[in-house]
Amino acid sequence: MVVYLKTMKDTYSIKELQRETAAAVNDAEDGALVTVTRHDRPVAHIISSERLGGMLETMELLADPDFMRELKRLRAGKVKFHPASSLAD
Repeated sequence: MVVYLKTMKDTYSIKELQRETAAAVNDAEDGALVTVTRHDRPVAHIISSERLGGMLETMELLADPDFMRELKRLRAGKVKFHPASSLAD
């Protein structure tokens, strides 16, 4: 049996990114936060569409006053949970 291990690179210089764009995008699609650097300083990041969608959804929830109120109640132990079997058909 042969096992192939894929190593994810998470930082690319602009010059490397020009040569290895497909690899950088594949790494981002696989869940890595890819950092692009110029002169060893971060200047951009590449993330997957799925990860960006999750971040945007989280930001929307955190901006919703009703959600935040319920989250505070949950953290304070003031939310009561019932088993799904207790729901009427």
